[in-house]
Amino acid sequence: VQLQASGGGLVQAGGSLRLSCVPSTRTFSSHIMGWFRQVPGKERDFVAAIRWGTTRTYYADSVKGRFTISRDSAENTVYLQMDSLKPDDTAVYYCARANSYSTSWRDYNFWGQGTQVTVSS
Repeated sequence: VQLQASGGGLVQAGGSLRLSCVPSTRTFSSHIMGWFRQVPGKERDFVAAIRWGTTRTYYADSVKGRFTISRDSAENTVYLQMDSLKPDDTAVYYCARANSYSTSWRDYNFWGQGTQVTVSS
């Protein structure tokens, strides 16, 4: 399974970006699609996840109220809408798929290539 992530870029603090991720194979209702982010020298951190079938969502405390994860089953695409961006949100963002919900990157089986998000102050 390949995951194609896109939508990163450079934005000023307070701005918005929307990331997209398209898996190369069908996503099933039991799958969890997640977004993680990583800065150099640090571990990959959980950002948000969505259960494909029920659309139940999960968020890290640091992004709750600012980021929204969603999915379009017809397009087999998961999105991460990022609003009120802060310089601390600067990172490489990765989408990933797991068979059950987890906030640990170790539990996700398939990964996208990463997309850079840079928030300037």
